Amino acid sequence: MELFGIGSRIKHPAYQEGVVIRLNPDSYDICFMAYGVKSISKEYDKFETIEKIEPETEIDYSEMEKSLVKILQHWCGMSERVELGDKWKGGKLVLVPNNPSMQEKDMPIETFFHKIVMLRDRLRIIEQRINAHNGLSDEEKVDLQQYITRIYGSLTSFNILFKNKEHNFVGEKTKS
Repeated sequence: MELFGIGSRIKHPAYQEGVVIRLNPDSYDICFMAYGVKSISKEYDKFETIEKIEPETEIDYSEMEKSLVKILQHWCGMSERVELGDKWKGGKLVLVPNNPSMQEKDMPIETFFHKIVMLRDRLRIIEQRINAHNGLSDEEKVDLQQYITRIYGSLTSFNILFKNKEHNFVGEKTKS
């Protein structure tokens, strides 16, 4: 199977001369003068090559996948993958009451961390809904956003659990 790069000129039996304008995973988008843009399978073998340009590189689907995941997270409320810091993996959270007659409570730190991440994701969804709400004035939106910012500030104590800083809670920035 012959692969064409963007800019390759080909001749199709029905559509005549065209230029490859986009590479897709399993097809080419080809612009034909009389027929416009047509998507044709890469397995189609009836092209006549006028001028072949080699594909520069294989298509990097990992960047495309990252972009798609971000879009889905934003619009569908899907949570992003957030990792627990390595030093905490396999650990446990222990709560010891001051009253000696009461038992201490422990849980895997991964369980606690998951609950913190879900809280953060739900706060982000609330922010999005506030910003998109048609019934709130701009002043009301700002007021509600300030409450959410203060909530984030209260949660900064949990930042030690996150592996990557970009996942940390951020509260109000102090003006220096």
